[in-house]
Amino acid sequence: MGIWKRPLPPEVFAGTHATTLPGLLGIRLVEMGEDYVRATMPVDERHVQPAGILHGGASVVLAETVGSVCGVMALEEGWTVVGLEVNANHLAAVPKGDSVEAVCRPLQLGRSVQVWQIEIRRGDGRLSCVSRLTTVVREVRGGRAG
Repeated sequence: MGIWKRPLPPEVFAGTHATTLPGLLGIRLVEMGEDYVRATMPVDERHVQPAGILHGGASVVLAETVGSVCGVMALEEGWTVVGLEVNANHLAAVPKGDSVEAVCRPLQLGRSVQVWQIEIRRGDGRLSCVSRLTTVVREVRGGRAG
């Protein structure tokens, strides 16, 4: 299964996040490859700024969500990740009514730090955002992450 040490089925992700920010924004995991994960998010009234285009913060939530999920899946049980830094370059507007697709791949899978690259594309395939997430790897202690 490539780099994944504990894969997360899309239906488990959906159930776990039904009432958290990713679930409320409609983020869905749709594909897991050997070294990547693909996720989707609609662009509707929950996601747009006053100009009627995708809010940059929604793109960052999508990027950090898929990067964090990848970070955890790439680790053995008993370990987790915590976001250290996230950045995003917004390259093309996404209008309300469209959807976006994020593909996340690792740039660095270290013992203490991971770096993930996330490309977000509009429904027509045009690159709308490039993001990078850096996470710190931590041991889960006392049943709690972080």
